Amino acid sequence: MAKKQWTWAPGPTSRPKAKISDLAKAEIQKKCEELIELTLKPQHIKPPPQNSEWNYLVDIFAKWQRSYLYFCSKYNCPSPNAIAPSFEDKFARLEYVGPNQFNLSYRRHTQQWLEIAAGLTLEQCLETIKDDPLFTP
Repeated sequence: MAKKQWTWAPGPTSRPKAKISDLAKAEIQKKCEELIELTLKPQHIKPPPQNSEWNYLVDIFAKWQRSYLYFCSKYNCPSPNAIAPSFEDKFARLEYVGPNQFNLSYRRHTQQWLEIAAGLTLEQCLETIKDDPLFTP
């Protein structure tokens, strides 16, 4: 009897990744940084606490990885027992799926991404990130 041979193939839930140009990335990044500078930073970044051993938020920024734009936060760790003086965490993700179409996800406390909307425009995504408490850094 012949031995079965298995090959890897994408499953039915995988979808092809859309290619994005560097020009489109720069334009999208610019709009996201406007949201960060005008809304998210003033709303969430506070002066460092006095005599505290708790982590505190010091920066919010956006960065690209493949066809994903991540909203990231940077925290300082003032405790003498801290493993590192600071760390970064991601709290929102825009997945580019086509011309002015994005899937919007937030990062759960389990470090898993949960997609909450598909096929949104950039403006709709930015409005949701600004208003929805799921996207608190």
